[in-house]
Amino acid sequence: MSDLLSMTGISKRFGATQALSDVSLSVPAGRVLALIGENGAGKSTLMKVLSGAHAPDAGTMQLANRSYSPHGPHDARLAGVSMIYQELNLAPDLSVEDNIMLGQESRRFGIAGFALLDRSAQRQKVRQALELLGHPDLRPETPVGELSIAVQQLVEIARALAADSKVIVFDEPTSSLTKQDVEHLFAVIRKLRDAGLGIVYISHFLEEIRQVCDCYAVLRDGRSVGSGDLAGTTDAQIVSLMVGRGVAELFPTVPHSAGEVLLTIKNLSGQRSPQGVSLEVRRGEILGLSGLIGAGRTELLRCLFALDPVTSGTVTIGTLSPGQSTRRRIRAGLGLVSEDRKTEGLAQTRTIADNLTYSRLQPYARFGWLDLRRRTEEVACWMQRLQVKAASSEQTIGELSGGNQQKVAIARVLHQQADILLLDEPTRGIDVGTKSEIYRLMGELAAEGKAILFVSSYLTELMAVCDRIGVMSRGQLREVRPTCDWTEEAIMSVAVTM
Repeated sequence: MSDLLSMTGISKRFGATQALSDVSLSVPAGRVLALIGENGAGKSTLMKVLSGAHAPDAGTMQLANRSYSPHGPHDARLAGVSMIYQELNLAPDLSVEDNIMLGQESRRFGIAGFALLDRSAQRQKVRQALELLGHPDLRPETPVGELSIAVQQLVEIARALAADSKVIVFDEPTSSLTKQDVEHLFAVIRKLRDAGLGIVYISHFLEEIRQVCDCYAVLRDGRSVGSGDLAGTTDAQIVSLMVGRGVAELFPTVPHSAGEVLLTIKNLSGQRSPQGVSLEVRRGEILGLSGLIGAGRTELLRCLFALDPVTSGTVTIGTLSPGQSTRRRIRAGLGLVSEDRKTEGLAQTRTIADNLTYSRLQPYARFGWLDLRRRTEEVACWMQRLQVKAASSEQTIGELSGGNQQKVAIARVLHQQADILLLDEPTRGIDVGTKSEIYRLMGELAAEGKAILFVSSYLTELMAVCDRIGVMSRGQLREVRPTCDWTEEAIMSVAVTM
């Protein structure tokens, strides 16, 4: 099978950092290639080279047997390479048609040679793209902002098809989709594959990769370390290539034991969710919360942290009843790591030092001034403990990989001396190596006597990490059992119970 795209000997340096070193990648026509690697492995940089956002320092590329060296993303799209990012790149106030044709409008010449928009030709192109995607019912005049995230993603894909793309890159496309939407997306990707396109699929979830991909390529530390067909390759082999160690080390265990009750929740209800939740979490315990999207897990944590209003019920920390404000909950010992680290969990334009210390500045404050030297020393200690990879504590959060951002978010709640950690999907969107580091950290914190309430949609990690697991459905906590009394099938059975 011929290669539709080939990248050979690609290298890229940013200052002292060698982001890519002699990387080679081939994308066959009519195949879905999984691009796999930890955060910081070089996947994003390689795709930015492919999309024309970065020029390589060395190496060559070929697209459809022709030399390919785009001068920018628009040039790459015109050549036939399109990117579908995790964060959708659409104009919400424009129509479906205008978003699909943006930058590639159909024109005809009118009076005195003036170029006019050829709406008829555009509409035909748009309809052909939507029909191929299985959505001929989607009205071209509908404003994109009125569509669901899943349908907006289809508009992005339709834009790639309207541009006659030969290669489409999907970068973590399922992070904001429901299970049903994910299945539909996979059906669309298979259609594109069967139409002869080359697909690059980036994901941290091997289960997803198994469902939709045919072959794989693995990057580690900016280098190509392995590639081949997925059939006949085990998950353990892929993980070993990714992290340089065996799969058995991905869920490290740190001995810990439960002590006295630290958090007591009685009949807690919010405006919509949760509904009448009662629960106890003990010192030195990791208690997991499972459930489908919309089950009320995140809402429960937000009510506990006083971000969402509580309509009834009580929250007790130790023997104290903290007030109904986030500041008082923090002072009482609660710390929240939000599932939405980009818009809520961290200030993306502020530094690591700012983000890590904002919730507890008292140790560095004196007469209205901050002792920045002392703060820098303390932040450096936390960065070292959590192995945050950054140029310095003054680097902005937005410049870090997702895994390092998450480490800073966890360091923040530890720095504020939280005894009870509310972790909402703390491993979402990060690589397996960083996940392993977070699992180990959770075990160490439990061994230190912290209480951890851990929300996750990934049953495998709940079963491997937690001491007890509770299952939520429709805002209610249905059942809590020791982890050894659960199976993944039993958890799902309770989760879908009316």
